[in-house]
Amino acid sequence: MRRALRWLGMLLLLVAVGIPVQHPVAAPPAVASSSGRPSTSGFAEALEPRHFEFPRDHGPHPEFRLEWWYVTGNLDSAAGERFGFELTFFRVALLPTTPVTTPTAGAWRTREIYVAHFSVTDVARQRFRSEQKLSRAALGLAGSEAEPLHVWLDDWALKATGDGTGWQLHAAQPGYSVDLVLEPQSAPMLNGKAGLSRKSDRAADATYYYSIPRLGVRGRVLRDGQSVEVGGLAWLDREWGSGGLGPSEVGWDWFGLQLADGSALMFYALRDRDGRRDAHSAGTWMGPDGNVRVLTNEDVGIAVNNEWRNGSGDRYPSGWRIRVPALSLDLTVRPVLADQELQTTPRYWEGAVDVSGERAGTSLGGRGYVELVGYAQER
Repeated sequence: MRRALRWLGMLLLLVAVGIPVQHPVAAPPAVASSSGRPSTSGFAEALEPRHFEFPRDHGPHPEFRLEWWYVTGNLDSAAGERFGFELTFFRVALLPTTPVTTPTAGAWRTREIYVAHFSVTDVARQRFRSEQKLSRAALGLAGSEAEPLHVWLDDWALKATGDGTGWQLHAAQPGYSVDLVLEPQSAPMLNGKAGLSRKSDRAADATYYYSIPRLGVRGRVLRDGQSVEVGGLAWLDREWGSGGLGPSEVGWDWFGLQLADGSALMFYALRDRDGRRDAHSAGTWMGPDGNVRVLTNEDVGIAVNNEWRNGSGDRYPSGWRIRVPALSLDLTVRPVLADQELQTTPRYWEGAVDVSGERAGTSLGGRGYVELVGYAQER
């Protein structure tokens, strides 16, 4: 799932910082969507399953309005210290890619902006730190390229390694920076119907969505000027589309869990205004053998067993029991820190978690990340 609401907050940010955009001389003409049908917005829409091509689809899809590259992971040092991290790049198109001519357009004008979020969870020191950046895609300040993959905003970057077998990741904020190499240990996992992830009954409320649930990580965390060598596992999420959530949907709880037997579980629980889980909630299971199983809303039971409140009094769930009877899977998920709320626009909770439980009567542990969106009241 992930992130379909965020473009609203990003556009508010855009207005707040006064980024000029390219103005068309006329309304953009309709363009062919991914299904071959026209989209009157000028943006392509995710309406039908598509054929994914890698590594090309790791790169940008500028014909769509929204896109994101999402990396989360859990890291350990040789001394036993644990860190969680998140680095996310959002591409938000302001206008379709339809060519226009505006002789007064300056080099600073742009058709799209990039927003990036970077957070670090320092478990040993009980710290959570987050940072946000925003820039126009002009003058090399931010952008994305396909082959080789390169996504950047200022000095934060996700790019292909020289041999093309993995990615390098760099981001920095006061007190913490990361320089990591990511190496896929699993093939891309297509979510939804062959990679088409529907969010509501409206056809346009959909994205193309895949994950790489197991990325081996090596590198370093620079903490307060001291280098800490680390290794661990990361998760890559990729989505692009031009729609949003359904009219009754207000947020979601997303789970990306890497289990000790080599399996992985992704599930997003969409929430309606009445607090109930929406029927379009869905997920994917990748077994230790790499086989993938699509999970429907009815396949997965989630019970909240704890909560946390931020300083403004907003309530977040803070502990879960997840059961998938068809997989004989029964898991307990606990945050490593209660407060892993990003002070971004909009605010949301995304943090490292521990997993314990069993599958078919055999004990099974793991780690992962959870994202909670739509709980914080914007003030």
